[in-house]
Amino acid sequence: MTIDPNVFFREATLRLCESLEIEKALHQCLLYVRQFIPTDQMGFHLYYNDMGIVETVALATPESGCTMSLNVTLSKQARKHLEKHRSVRIRVFDRIGDDPGASSFAQQLNISDLSAVVMDLVLEKQMLGSLTVINNGKEAFTSDHIHLLSLLNKPCAIALTNSIRYRELKELKDLLTDDNQYFQEELSRMVGDDVIGAESGLKGVMKMVHQVSPTESPVLLLGETGTGKEVIANTIHNLSLRKNGPFIRVNCGAIPATLIDSELFGYEKGSFTGALSQKRGRIERAHGGTLFLDEIGELTPEAQVRLLRVIQEKEIERVGGIQTIRVDIRIIAATHRDLEKMMGQNLFRADLFFRLSVFPIIIPPLRERLKDIPDLVNHIIQKKSKDMKRLSVPSISLDEIRRLMTYNWPGNIRELENAVERFLIIDNGHLLDLEALDKKPAKEILPMENSSTDILPLNEAMAKHIQGALKYCNGQVNGEKGAAKLLKINPWTLRKRMKKLNVPFGRKTKPQE
Repeated sequence: MTIDPNVFFREATLRLCESLEIEKALHQCLLYVRQFIPTDQMGFHLYYNDMGIVETVALATPESGCTMSLNVTLSKQARKHLEKHRSVRIRVFDRIGDDPGASSFAQQLNISDLSAVVMDLVLEKQMLGSLTVINNGKEAFTSDHIHLLSLLNKPCAIALTNSIRYRELKELKDLLTDDNQYFQEELSRMVGDDVIGAESGLKGVMKMVHQVSPTESPVLLLGETGTGKEVIANTIHNLSLRKNGPFIRVNCGAIPATLIDSELFGYEKGSFTGALSQKRGRIERAHGGTLFLDEIGELTPEAQVRLLRVIQEKEIERVGGIQTIRVDIRIIAATHRDLEKMMGQNLFRADLFFRLSVFPIIIPPLRERLKDIPDLVNHIIQKKSKDMKRLSVPSISLDEIRRLMTYNWPGNIRELENAVERFLIIDNGHLLDLEALDKKPAKEILPMENSSTDILPLNEAMAKHIQGALKYCNGQVNGEKGAAKLLKINPWTLRKRMKKLNVPFGRKTKPQE
């Protein structure tokens, strides 16, 4: 069938530009072209000269079109052959499997025995890739067929370029969606960015925070577990020039050694069993922002070596990947462990320690900043009441605050937060009653005579102690708020002992003053 070349060009171009989805456009073009040219298959291929890889991105048959990412690495001989014949924009092969530059992907597509036309696609003097037109095996390509196909060089190059840009935009959109979901999850786990005690117990710490925040220097936060190292790290980030970038937290102690590489550095699709898609690691996600390495002392020696390279070179490679990825990150590390002692035991690398400890900040434990407890408690009550959707926010008396300040708080702020949350669960009133707190401070508020000049007999001292407990519990013996619970004794045993010591009890009997 003969056709006017101008009509052929117009109609084929319209079909190529019909859709941004390259497989649909190629399929429609094939259905039109095969009316005049004996072809049963057309494909778009990208050629990466620096890596010697041919990627088949789209394939069309009379039945349908499909996208793919079929990568074939060319041999040195094939690459030389391809470069040698690059000046020939359109090439005809009686058997495509005999051509060194096309045999590899022809074998993958099971078309080695067919004749083909390969047309290099060039746009603005830039080689993009190629279009392959595979014969139907019934008729041979003629010079007229080749002429008609040559008319489609520019339209095919434009269609392929649009497809590449569309694919890149789609990937960026997916990355942004993924980032948004990831950051929302991270924010929901944040402790909060309010620094309670900035003008009192943490005044010295906050002075150092304001000094180091505007710089790009690494920061090492030292302190016991639960002292609020993550809050300080988040504050440094928010006061830095990177505040509009991501703040990515990595709990080094919570990631198994077998997963540390994939979590930190990400992985390529197919790099190991279960790697069904490409995934960026947390270091790559922190690009342009801050990477917070919590519990840095828990990192394995192998991971320490790889992290040192990240700090020194500012680059990573995904697991299973060959591409070097540059990263622009600031590192803040934190630990409750003695890193210098660990260095002496060869458990922590000295070079990594000196890289991280450019500006160490020691965060004091809660027992050294007891004046901050009132503000901390009120902040926790507000925060937890909102999380628990309480209709009213309870308050706490000064006596209860003093009681909290008599305790040593070995678990620091985290322990205080858990204790207040427990009060909110148990007590539904407007004034928090901390009698549910089964801790040592309760004993300290009970009157005790311990002067060496006024020692009471044992029974009298025991009776006086029980009376003090009854007074504190408003005369109640049994129950969660009873004296037996406070004294950690069975109610029946307590009543028996009170009877023996002549301590009155009962509903109509008030405790002795």
